[in-house]
Amino acid sequence: MSNKIQAIRGMNDVLPAESPRWQYFERIARELLAGHGYQEIRFPVLEQTQLFKRSIGEVTDIVEKEMYTFEDRNGDSLTLRPEGTACCVRAAEQGGLLYNQTQKLWYLGQMYRHERPQKGRYRQFCQLGVETFGMEGSDVEAELLLMCAELWHRLGFAQHVQLELNNIGSSADRVAFGKALHNFLLPLKGQLDDDSQRRLDSNVLRILDSKAPATRALLTNAPTLADYVNQQSRDQFNELLQLLDAAGIGYTLNPALVRGLDYYNGIVFEWTTDKLGAQATVCAGGRYDNLSKQLGGSATPAVGFAMGVERVLLMLEETATLPAGLDRAADVYLAVVGTGVQSQGLLLARELRRALPSLRVLTHCGGGKYNAQLKKAYASGARCAVILEGDCPQSSAKFRVLDSEGSMQELVLDALVPQLTRFFKLL
Repeated sequence: MSNKIQAIRGMNDVLPAESPRWQYFERIARELLAGHGYQEIRFPVLEQTQLFKRSIGEVTDIVEKEMYTFEDRNGDSLTLRPEGTACCVRAAEQGGLLYNQTQKLWYLGQMYRHERPQKGRYRQFCQLGVETFGMEGSDVEAELLLMCAELWHRLGFAQHVQLELNNIGSSADRVAFGKALHNFLLPLKGQLDDDSQRRLDSNVLRILDSKAPATRALLTNAPTLADYVNQQSRDQFNELLQLLDAAGIGYTLNPALVRGLDYYNGIVFEWTTDKLGAQATVCAGGRYDNLSKQLGGSATPAVGFAMGVERVLLMLEETATLPAGLDRAADVYLAVVGTGVQSQGLLLARELRRALPSLRVLTHCGGGKYNAQLKKAYASGARCAVILEGDCPQSSAKFRVLDSEGSMQELVLDALVPQLTRFFKLL
């Protein structure tokens, strides 16, 4: 017999026992975003490769090492999306959403990067992204950061994340800084790691992303980007800090924070934690006013952020902030015992779901003795059971509380909805 086919390494299943955690996060996030007036946008998982080369930058780890890229039957180079911002800009531009308009958008979906899989970092991962367009001021930047802070509050781990900020200025500022950094590192080239030596002439700012200890040590005395940032960008950044201070949002200024994507300008930020080991970043983003023009559209002020859902779920586990009862498959378990009542059971379940749509009614299928069905009722996590038995009058059913006492009473069917309403306090 041949070996069983397994999932691709780094691409994981979400099994039924795990799905409630995802649904919980998605419900909280959707409610928050809707409450702020943000609208959902959806776009394909497959895009032209050039979209990411022109946005992320060809001399980046993502483009050089991590993208899933292939040629289709027509010879076109296609890539599974490694991140969502470029896709969102492409979709918004193509859909006519950017010209002389403001937009507040969000998306949720799978991204793909060929990395070494580890806890909280997978080759297929789910990302929640928020992107805004057409707004230049620090107020929309502050709104995004306040929205993140509110999400952490609703999820219950606000005390375990910290906001880090930096101002990376304009493209012209970074060109001037890049020249100074190149001149500083050129005499030290032989001491740089291999990737940094290659990037010294192709994209010197990417050296700031190096994780090699020797390279990090060399950067200690290097020129700093803050010295090259223009005054207008400084003023807007200071306005943002004032808004955060007024809102009581704590932050740390991190001059080493540059973000690994080429399209950012002005503010960049990360929400970090010490609860996830090496995977310290929970959410990250910044301003990217030139990305639309970079992709062939008109220059459009833009700022946004993205978070890996898997890491947020790990935060919920590590901080023990998942609510109790998430693994409950049902609220009411409908047991059908004996012959001749299967049809009545299905119709009764339909009636209960229509009358009480907020309740989850799980109908037992497949037959079985009373004790076996009752055991499954307890295992489902339901709080009560409705039991139809073939030897009971067709107009009645038993109502049993699924706790250690297991109190039970017989009711006429017309009394079931009022009884469930009282039991779950739905009114």
